[in-house]
Amino acid sequence: MTPHNERLATEAPTPSAASQRRGISGIGRVLVVVYGILALGATGRSFVQVAERFDEAPIAYSLSALAAVVYIVATIALIKSGSGWYRIAWATISFELLGVLTIGTLSIVESQWFPEATVWSYFGAGYLFIPLVLPPLGMWWLSRHRPTSARTGSAA
Repeated sequence: MTPHNERLATEAPTPSAASQRRGISGIGRVLVVVYGILALGATGRSFVQVAERFDEAPIAYSLSALAAVVYIVATIALIKSGSGWYRIAWATISFELLGVLTIGTLSIVESQWFPEATVWSYFGAGYLFIPLVLPPLGMWWLSRHRPTSARTGSAA
């Protein structure tokens, strides 16, 4: 065996490691990056809001913290593989869409409830409406990238 072949043999992933990784490419990678950025942004925003000014707008700041948790869990669920994480990704992204639509509508109809903006206020206007667009894209991507066990389970 040449040194080049030995190096290739040692770098090859084991079947168990390869089967545990989700093949994320293209739009899936973009989704993970954007969810990760939103997780960091929402976490930082909510931390400062809750730590420094919670008494000014407890509902709005609590909703920002909730959005941060949703984005963190969604990011992790999109990265991880397996049917359990797939279901968690669907649940968090569905909850996110419901939250964006509900809080977005309420922030327009009942603006006095939100003296300060949340991540999902005005359908995510403070975040360039990415919170409004991201869940449908995530749902579309998830529907196209089911884990193998979820495909066989749904076919049975």
